Amino acid sequence: MHENRILIHKLKNFENINSNFLIIALILFGSILLAISAKVQVPFWPVPMTMQTFVIFLIGMTYSVRLSFATVAFYLFQGALGLPVFAAGGGVAYLVGPTAGYLYGMLFASVVISSGIISSNAQECAGKSISGIISIFNFFAYKIKSLISSCE
Repeated sequence: MHENRILIHKLKNFENINSNFLIIALILFGSILLAISAKVQVPFWPVPMTMQTFVIFLIGMTYSVRLSFATVAFYLFQGALGLPVFAAGGGVAYLVGPTAGYLYGMLFASVVISSGIISSNAQECAGKSISGIISIFNFFAYKIKSLISSCE
């Protein structure tokens, strides 16, 4: 894993912590942050608008590609087990219903954001902007596909 890619490795307080422990802690922190952001919502039908998009962009921009994928995949796994981490609860039904496109789109969007941030250096602001735009289109493409299939 790109040790220098994760922003927390830049902090002096975390230099002496075991890398595996830190990765597990970051995955848990990210999934808890996603679960909390799912509860901050504006009710719409059939899918509520939540703060998860912001948290996905935050995870994608601060975590490495593998770590962001693992964090969102762990969040989806928690929801599949039945833990109430999604906006209206948890369970496998949320992974195949109208919200499925949103959830799978979050997984791919976090990876695209992370890979776009890694591929560009600090001076290339245009590369980061293009990565963000592609991520937004990717994220909402899954959402629209899911909503269209649920309305049929």
